[in-house]
Amino acid sequence: MKKIADILREKLEDGFERAGYDAKYGMVSVSNRPDLCQYQCNGAMAAAKQYKKAPIQIASEVIEQLKEDSSFKTIEAAPPGFINITVSGSMLAEMAAGMMREEKFGLEHTKAPKKVLIDYGGPNVAKPLHVGHLRPAVIGESVKRILRYMGDDVIGDVHLGDWGLQIGLVITEVKHRQPDLPYFDETFTGDYPEEAPFTISDLSEIYPYASSYSKEHEEYLLEAQQMTAKFQDGDRGCRALWDHILRVSIPNLKENYRKLEVEFDLWKKESDVQDYIPEMVEKMKADGVAHESEGALVIDVTEESDKKEIPPCIIVKSNGATLYATTDLATIVERETLFSPDQIIYVTDKRQALHFTQVFRAAKKAGLTKKETEFFFLGNGTMNGKDGKPFKTRDGGVLRLQQLREDVCQKVYEKIKVSRDYAEEEAREIAEKVGLAAIKYGDLSNQIAKDYIFDMDRFTSFEGNTGPYILYTIVRMKSLLSKYENEGGSLVPNGDPSLLLPPENGSETDLYLSLAKYADTMEAAYEEKAPHKICQFIYELSDSLNRFYHENKILSNEDEAKKQSYIQMLVLVKNMLEQCIYLLGFSAPERM
Repeated sequence: MKKIADILREKLEDGFERAGYDAKYGMVSVSNRPDLCQYQCNGAMAAAKQYKKAPIQIASEVIEQLKEDSSFKTIEAAPPGFINITVSGSMLAEMAAGMMREEKFGLEHTKAPKKVLIDYGGPNVAKPLHVGHLRPAVIGESVKRILRYMGDDVIGDVHLGDWGLQIGLVITEVKHRQPDLPYFDETFTGDYPEEAPFTISDLSEIYPYASSYSKEHEEYLLEAQQMTAKFQDGDRGCRALWDHILRVSIPNLKENYRKLEVEFDLWKKESDVQDYIPEMVEKMKADGVAHESEGALVIDVTEESDKKEIPPCIIVKSNGATLYATTDLATIVERETLFSPDQIIYVTDKRQALHFTQVFRAAKKAGLTKKETEFFFLGNGTMNGKDGKPFKTRDGGVLRLQQLREDVCQKVYEKIKVSRDYAEEEAREIAEKVGLAAIKYGDLSNQIAKDYIFDMDRFTSFEGNTGPYILYTIVRMKSLLSKYENEGGSLVPNGDPSLLLPPENGSETDLYLSLAKYADTMEAAYEEKAPHKICQFIYELSDSLNRFYHENKILSNEDEAKKQSYIQMLVLVKNMLEQCIYLLGFSAPERM
């Protein structure tokens, strides 16, 4: 389905051509002066240089060719040579009718769909999710949904950390607390217990304690490092404990992500790629891609265009140990082997940009993927407290993600109970949905790379540019449409385009014009991997809808044709808002 701007461009191109000028000057854009017009063409100014005429003269000649076209309500020349366009109500109604008739509101899929693997989440087992895990999860989930919506074949991978020092720290601390367990008896040859010697609550306390203690006690850290090496070398007892850690941690992680409405297609782990490393390293050496430097094996990744030094990518340390870069490169090998993606996207803290620059360049230099495979680093800023520093608890600790979600939902629950008399169960269910919208919209409405302040009072407000405001708008429409049906009205799921009438007043027109931005918004969100574009769109659309709602009689309208047209518009806008919030990763309740 053609966008209004594209239809206008074709008409302006024809107008320029019929007036004797090059059609290329007929480009049309949304007006930057909405008080004057809806769309504008600035081509007459550019054409003036080529044809050595006053731009206002060229603009006037072009308009003369188009003044009878019914698509324009007005088309006027303004000094020094702007062509100001206001489209006709019939054109707006035709656009909205097309959105009702066509799948995805007439949005066209990307012309070159890709197979994309998106790496987001990135939690470590044995450690509870904290607020630092929120942004990669929320952003990655939304980007995944946007790419799928536009036609890409997308695979989401959580990429669990289960091979590093945190495992050694946990096993070391378990040994200190329960030294008599059979896992630490090297003479033990029987079967290890099926039940883990710790719960998820235990792990949530064990790892932070061991991590903190190791930073203050060098001998404890050395013991944990030795335990890590022992585990990685295949020690039977360590591997059994590691298996317990996975079986206790992963269900808990899945439940936490489920409550965030974040879904991964793959639950791959660092350990899954360890078998790829020896062959990969040997090939790098044999091909001359990697070389020794001060006892370590490295790949030089500097490029002539670099404005600052990019250090070599270290593959194997001088003591023979591998690093995160090694595992990340082996993960690329596995992904190429299993999925052969056209693009791999990594969503993580922007402070890891240098690391991924090294990894991407090393992967390309070593030929780990097809030459045309794209790597894309989507680095997110931090979520900060009102002090501008990374979000902490009152006592200075790192806030757990589960606690943040529960706190926000409780805040919403308290607001709901004050303003509405709902049964307890329903109030809690509504609070869960609205609280999640508050968190996700509060995050996604910011540009990904920017830091932002987490302001619970603002994010949970039912007014302004917030998730609850968007949901309230949707629920208001649901309620009105439900009332319409209860009064005997009949609804078509996508709206009946034959009942739409051209807009007659300002609020109607603004609502149609807001709808017209849908395709451009989705295309920009897709190309730039920018969910905040969708947030901007639905806030504007919700504002337009609420003004329309307040300024026009809908169910009580005495003009039946106008009433039916209004009802169809509400169906269309509600459906579009629901589609958009799905792409952002949340949904609306039936009541609020």
